[in-house]
Amino acid sequence: MQWAGSSARLIPSERATQKRGRRKWGLPVGQQVAEREERILVVDDEPGITEMLRVIFTQMGFEVLCAQDGESGLATALSSSPDLILLDVRLPKLDGFTVCQRICERQQTPIILLTACDDEAEKIYGLEIGADDYVTKPFSVSELVARVHSHLRRNKVHRDEGLIHLPGSLLIDTRRFEVRKGGERVALTPREFQVLLYLARHRGQLISRERLLEAVWGYDYFGGVRAVDVTIRRLREKIEEDPSHPHLIRTRRGVGYAIEA
Repeated sequence: MQWAGSSARLIPSERATQKRGRRKWGLPVGQQVAEREERILVVDDEPGITEMLRVIFTQMGFEVLCAQDGESGLATALSSSPDLILLDVRLPKLDGFTVCQRICERQQTPIILLTACDDEAEKIYGLEIGADDYVTKPFSVSELVARVHSHLRRNKVHRDEGLIHLPGSLLIDTRRFEVRKGGERVALTPREFQVLLYLARHRGQLISRERLLEAVWGYDYFGGVRAVDVTIRRLREKIEEDPSHPHLIRTRRGVGYAIEA
Protein backbone atom coordinates (compact mmCIF):
# COMPACT_ATOMS: atom_id res chain seq x y z
CA MET A 1 0.00 0.00 0.00
CA GLN A 2 1.11 3.54 -0.64
CA TRP A 3 0.24 6.53 1.49
CA ALA A 4 -1.34 9.16 -0.73
CA GLY A 5 -2.70 11.69 1.72
CA SER A 6 -4.78 12.43 4.78
CA SER A 7 -7.94 11.02 3.18
CA ALA A 8 -6.82 7.45 3.89
CA ARG A 9 -8.66 5.80 6.76
CA LEU A 10 -6.75 5.20 9.98
CA ILE A 11 -6.83 2.21 12.28
CA PRO A 12 -9.69 2.90 14.73
CA SER A 13 -7.65 2.52 17.90
CA GLU A 14 -4.50 1.04 19.34
CA ARG A 15 -6.64 -1.79 20.71
CA ALA A 16 -7.02 -3.20 17.18
CA THR A 17 -5.11 -6.44 16.93
CA GLN A 18 -1.60 -6.40 15.54
CA LYS A 19 -2.58 -8.77 12.75
CA ARG A 20 -5.53 -6.64 11.61
CA GLY A 21 -3.38 -3.52 11.73
CA ARG A 22 -0.73 -5.04 9.52
CA ARG A 23 -3.25 -6.27 6.97
CA LYS A 24 -4.90 -2.85 6.87
CA TRP A 25 -1.66 -1.07 5.97
CA GLY A 26 -0.41 -3.75 3.60
CA LEU A 27 2.28 -5.09 5.95
CA PRO A 28 3.08 -8.81 5.94
CA VAL A 29 1.52 -10.50 8.98
CA GLY A 30 4.95 -11.99 9.77
CA GLN A 31 6.71 -8.61 9.67
CA GLN A 32 9.53 -8.32 12.22
CA VAL A 33 8.60 -6.93 15.63
CA ALA A 34 11.04 -4.82 17.64
CA GLU A 35 13.18 -6.95 19.95
CA ARG A 36 12.95 -4.26 22.60
CA GLU A 37 10.98 -1.06 22.88
CA GLU A 38 13.14 1.09 20.66
CA ARG A 39 12.05 4.69 20.36
CA ILE A 40 11.01 6.31 17.07
CA LEU A 41 10.29 10.02 16.68
CA VAL A 42 7.88 11.01 13.90
CA VAL A 43 7.97 14.68 12.89
CA ASP A 44 5.34 15.58 10.28
CA ASP A 45 2.77 18.38 10.05
CA GLU A 46 0.14 16.12 8.45
CA PRO A 47 -1.87 14.63 11.35
CA GLY A 48 -3.03 11.70 9.19
CA ILE A 49 0.52 10.58 8.43
CA THR A 50 1.67 11.11 12.02
CA GLU A 51 -1.21 9.06 13.39
CA MET A 52 -0.80 6.31 10.80
CA LEU A 53 2.90 5.89 11.57
CA ARG A 54 2.30 6.10 15.32
CA VAL A 55 -0.24 3.28 15.23
CA ILE A 56 1.80 1.06 12.90
CA PHE A 57 5.07 1.31 14.81
CA THR A 58 3.36 1.07 18.21
CA GLN A 59 1.74 -2.18 17.13
CA MET A 60 5.15 -3.42 16.06
CA GLY A 61 6.57 -2.93 19.54
CA PHE A 62 8.17 0.51 19.26
CA GLU A 63 7.72 3.47 21.54
CA VAL A 64 6.56 6.28 19.24
CA LEU A 65 6.90 10.02 19.91
CA CYS A 66 5.25 12.55 17.61
CA ALA A 67 5.71 16.23 16.77
CA GLN A 68 3.96 18.36 14.15
CA ASP A 69 6.37 21.26 13.66
CA GLY A 70 10.12 21.72 13.40
CA GLU A 71 10.66 23.46 16.72
CA SER A 72 8.88 20.83 18.81
CA GLY A 73 10.47 18.07 16.73
CA LEU A 74 13.96 19.39 17.44
CA ALA A 75 13.23 19.82 21.15
CA THR A 76 11.83 16.29 21.40
CA ALA A 77 14.78 14.80 19.51
CA LEU A 78 17.33 16.43 21.81
CA SER A 79 15.48 15.66 25.04
CA SER A 80 14.26 12.09 24.41
CA SER A 81 17.22 10.48 22.57
CA PRO A 82 15.19 8.46 20.03
CA ASP A 83 16.74 5.46 18.25
CA LEU A 84 15.53 6.75 14.87
CA ILE A 85 13.77 9.83 13.48
CA LEU A 86 11.29 10.06 10.61
CA LEU A 87 11.46 13.71 9.60
CA ASP A 88 9.32 15.60 7.10
CA VAL A 89 11.18 18.24 5.09
CA ARG A 90 8.35 20.77 4.76
CA LEU A 91 7.56 21.75 8.35
CA PRO A 92 6.16 24.91 9.97
CA LYS A 93 8.28 27.03 12.35
CA LEU A 94 11.52 25.25 11.42
CA ASP A 95 12.10 23.35 8.17
CA GLY A 96 13.20 19.72 8.19
CA PHE A 97 16.66 20.43 6.75
CA THR A 98 17.46 22.83 9.61
CA VAL A 99 16.11 20.36 12.16
CA CYS A 100 18.23 17.59 10.63
CA GLN A 101 21.37 19.71 10.68
CA ARG A 102 20.94 20.76 14.30
CA ILE A 103 20.26 17.22 15.46
CA CYS A 104 23.35 15.91 13.66
CA GLU A 105 25.48 18.56 15.37
CA ARG A 106 24.58 17.13 18.78
CA GLN A 107 23.81 13.44 18.43
CA GLN A 108 24.14 10.49 16.07
CA THR A 109 20.57 9.39 15.56
CA PRO A 110 19.63 7.85 12.18
CA ILE A 111 17.32 10.22 10.29
CA ILE A 112 15.02 9.26 7.41
CA LEU A 113 13.68 12.31 5.57
CA LEU A 114 10.11 12.26 4.24
CA THR A 115 9.11 14.58 1.40
CA ALA A 116 6.65 15.02 -1.41
CA CYS A 117 9.42 16.50 -3.57
CA ASP A 118 11.26 14.15 -5.92
CA ASP A 119 14.04 16.60 -6.79
CA GLU A 120 17.43 14.86 -6.85
CA ALA A 121 19.36 17.99 -5.82
CA GLU A 122 17.19 18.33 -2.71
CA LYS A 123 17.76 14.68 -1.83
CA ILE A 124 21.52 15.03 -2.21
CA TYR A 125 21.45 18.14 -0.01
CA GLY A 126 19.57 16.26 2.69
CA LEU A 127 22.15 13.49 2.66
CA GLU A 128 25.02 15.99 2.70
CA ILE A 129 23.79 17.65 5.89
CA GLY A 130 23.55 14.34 7.71
CA ALA A 131 20.34 12.48 6.82
CA ASP A 132 20.71 8.72 6.41
CA ASP A 133 17.92 8.03 3.96
CA TYR A 134 15.20 9.68 1.91
CA VAL A 135 11.64 8.43 1.29
CA THR A 136 9.39 10.20 -1.19
CA LYS A 137 5.63 10.59 -0.63
CA PRO A 138 3.47 8.78 -1.49
CA PHE A 139 5.47 5.97 0.06
CA SER A 140 5.02 2.26 0.56
CA VAL A 141 4.43 1.54 4.23
CA SER A 142 6.10 -1.87 3.93
CA GLU A 143 9.19 -0.28 2.36
CA LEU A 144 9.38 2.41 5.05
CA VAL A 145 9.12 -0.22 7.79
CA ALA A 146 11.88 -2.25 6.11
CA ARG A 147 14.13 0.81 5.94
CA VAL A 148 13.51 1.58 9.61
CA HIS A 149 14.47 -1.97 10.62
CA SER A 150 17.54 -1.82 8.37
CA HIS A 151 18.90 1.35 9.98
CA LEU A 152 18.18 0.16 13.51
CA ARG A 153 19.84 -3.18 12.79
CA ARG A 154 23.02 -1.50 11.48
CA ASN A 155 23.23 0.72 14.54
CA LYS A 156 22.88 -2.26 16.88
CA VAL A 157 25.73 -4.12 15.14
CA HIS A 158 27.95 -1.06 15.40
CA ARG A 159 27.32 -0.62 19.12
CA ASP A 160 28.10 -4.26 19.90
CA GLU A 161 31.56 -4.30 18.37
CA GLY A 162 33.72 -2.40 20.88
CA LEU A 163 36.81 -0.25 20.29
CA ILE A 164 38.80 0.13 17.07
CA HIS A 165 42.12 2.00 17.06
CA LEU A 166 43.30 3.78 13.90
CA PRO A 167 46.39 5.84 13.02
CA GLY A 168 46.49 9.49 14.02
CA SER A 169 45.19 8.87 17.56
CA LEU A 170 41.77 8.02 16.15
CA LEU A 171 39.49 5.78 18.21
CA ILE A 172 36.13 4.34 17.14
CA ASP A 173 33.89 3.45 20.08
CA THR A 174 31.02 1.43 18.63
CA ARG A 175 29.21 1.01 21.95
CA ARG A 176 28.95 4.76 22.44
CA PHE A 177 28.60 5.32 18.71
CA GLU A 178 31.33 7.95 18.68
CA VAL A 179 34.79 8.74 17.32
CA ARG A 180 37.60 10.43 19.24
CA LYS A 181 40.73 12.05 17.88
CA GLY A 182 43.47 12.71 20.40
CA GLY A 183 40.90 12.18 23.15
CA GLU A 184 38.50 14.78 21.73
CA ARG A 185 35.11 13.72 20.41
CA VAL A 186 34.60 14.18 16.66
CA ALA A 187 31.03 15.11 15.68
CA LEU A 188 30.12 12.69 12.89
CA THR A 189 26.74 12.02 11.34
CA PRO A 190 25.49 8.40 11.55
CA ARG A 191 26.32 7.89 7.88
CA GLU A 192 29.85 9.26 8.26
CA PHE A 193 30.34 6.99 11.26
CA GLN A 194 29.11 3.95 9.33
CA VAL A 195 31.42 4.64 6.38
CA LEU A 196 34.45 5.08 8.64
CA LEU A 197 33.57 1.94 10.58
CA TYR A 198 33.16 -0.13 7.42
CA LEU A 199 36.53 0.99 6.09
CA ALA A 200 38.12 0.34 9.49
CA ARG A 201 36.69 -3.17 9.61
CA HIS A 202 38.23 -3.83 6.18
CA ARG A 203 41.49 -2.07 6.86
CA GLY A 204 44.09 -2.71 4.18
CA GLN A 205 41.44 -3.54 1.55
CA LEU A 206 40.49 -1.34 -1.37
CA ILE A 207 36.73 -0.89 -1.13
CA SER A 208 34.88 0.17 -4.27
CA ARG A 209 32.33 2.94 -4.08
CA GLU A 210 29.65 0.49 -5.22
CA ARG A 211 30.51 -1.89 -2.38
CA LEU A 212 30.42 0.93 0.17
CA LEU A 213 27.09 2.10 -1.21
CA GLU A 214 25.54 -1.34 -0.85
CA ALA A 215 27.08 -2.09 2.55
CA VAL A 216 26.27 1.24 4.22
CA TRP A 217 23.32 2.72 2.32
CA GLY A 218 21.73 -0.60 1.37
CA TYR A 219 21.08 -2.33 -1.91
CA ASP A 220 17.74 -0.54 -2.33
CA TYR A 221 19.19 2.98 -1.97
CA PHE A 222 17.78 5.29 -4.65
CA GLY A 223 20.91 7.34 -5.30
CA GLY A 224 24.28 6.69 -6.86
CA VAL A 225 27.93 6.56 -5.83
CA ARG A 226 28.08 10.36 -5.59
CA ALA A 227 26.63 9.99 -2.11
CA VAL A 228 29.72 7.95 -1.14
CA ASP A 229 32.11 10.63 -2.44
CA VAL A 230 30.23 13.39 -0.61
CA THR A 231 30.31 11.45 2.67
CA ILE A 232 34.04 10.67 2.31
CA ARG A 233 34.78 14.35 1.65
CA ARG A 234 32.87 15.46 4.74
CA LEU A 235 34.48 12.70 6.80
CA ARG A 236 37.98 13.77 5.76
CA GLU A 237 37.22 17.35 6.73
CA LYS A 238 36.58 16.14 10.26
CA ILE A 239 39.29 13.53 10.86
CA GLU A 240 42.24 14.32 8.56
CA GLU A 241 44.96 16.80 9.49
CA ASP A 242 44.96 18.06 5.89
CA PRO A 243 41.75 17.00 4.06
CA SER A 244 43.23 17.98 0.68
CA HIS A 245 46.12 15.54 1.28
CA PRO A 246 44.52 12.71 3.28
CA HIS A 247 46.69 10.15 5.02
CA LEU A 248 44.04 8.00 6.71
CA ILE A 249 41.42 7.41 4.02
CA ARG A 250 43.24 6.86 0.74
CA THR A 251 41.69 7.17 -2.71
CA ARG A 252 42.33 4.97 -5.72
CA ARG A 253 40.89 7.22 -8.40
CA GLY A 254 38.02 5.63 -10.26
CA VAL A 255 38.12 2.56 -8.02
CA GLY A 256 37.42 3.27 -4.36
CA TYR A 257 38.77 3.98 -0.88
CA ALA A 258 40.91 2.29 1.75
CA ILE A 259 42.34 2.72 5.23
CA GLU A 260 45.83 1.35 5.01
CA ALA A 261 46.86 -1.51 7.32
